[in-house]
Amino acid sequence: MALAPPHPEARRGAVAAVSAFVVWGIIPIYWKLLTNIAPVELIMHRAVWSLVFLLGVLRWQGRLDSVWAAFRSRRTLAFNLATGTLLMGNWLTFIWAVNTGHILDSSLGYFLVPLFNVAAGFVFFHERPRPLQWLAISLAAAGVAWLLIRVDHVPWVSLLIVATWSGYGLIRKKSPMGALDGLTVETLLYLPLSAGYLIWLAARGEGALGHVSAGEHVLVLCCGWITAIPLVWFAYGAVRIRLTTLGLLQYIAPSLAFLIGWLVYREPFDALRAVAFGLIWCGLACYSADSVWAQRKAIVG
Repeated sequence: MALAPPHPEARRGAVAAVSAFVVWGIIPIYWKLLTNIAPVELIMHRAVWSLVFLLGVLRWQGRLDSVWAAFRSRRTLAFNLATGTLLMGNWLTFIWAVNTGHILDSSLGYFLVPLFNVAAGFVFFHERPRPLQWLAISLAAAGVAWLLIRVDHVPWVSLLIVATWSGYGLIRKKSPMGALDGLTVETLLYLPLSAGYLIWLAARGEGALGHVSAGEHVLVLCCGWITAIPLVWFAYGAVRIRLTTLGLLQYIAPSLAFLIGWLVYREPFDALRAVAFGLIWCGLACYSADSVWAQRKAIVG
């Protein structure tokens, strides 16, 4: 019996989600083109220009009221201040990693995120992992331990990315706001810091604008687009495809980043590091198999 073709909405959702993950996967190339600018200044530009773009999108969609409503709720503001802090930390860690030759470490961090989320769910929310999930967590832990013991390398970039991105996701789940509205409020809360820092740099004659090439000016001014557009695609796709499918698609981004770091920028990847990555990839295979199995079991009932 032939399978029914996917619903057009699901198909469009899948295309949007894949597009978002592809952009996130190749974004190291974008930040590599801006190595002349300090990572701290870059994240401030990213916050400011993302806010400008997001306010335009929400105004076009007629959804600005949800942003202003957030400022009437202390609880919502507290959530968004916490997530905004974690997001800025994640951006800073990632851009620093890319521009100092640690793309592989950053990709490792994003590979670890789903497994860390399972472990965090057990610790903080008493969500008991299934046997395959325990195996996945154990394999990932073995991979990190291998790096520490055999490679004599503390993957602090990976661990910071795991901590900031997983923490962001865990708190974001408790927030009443959607992805676009939430990011708008987060960047709006940080506007005094981000805009103030850029103005301070400009007053000292140390800011990038006016002191870099024309191409770099364009890239700096477009960093809001490169941040927000994939998020729009992701938000569109996330509500139109199965959660299991979305979970499998998330590996596109770190996989592309890994290939870019290894093959394009020639970051070192020896046999010892391959063992660590291999253990973590085996853990992800177990995690993915468990997710697919659980989804099918739920459908069958």
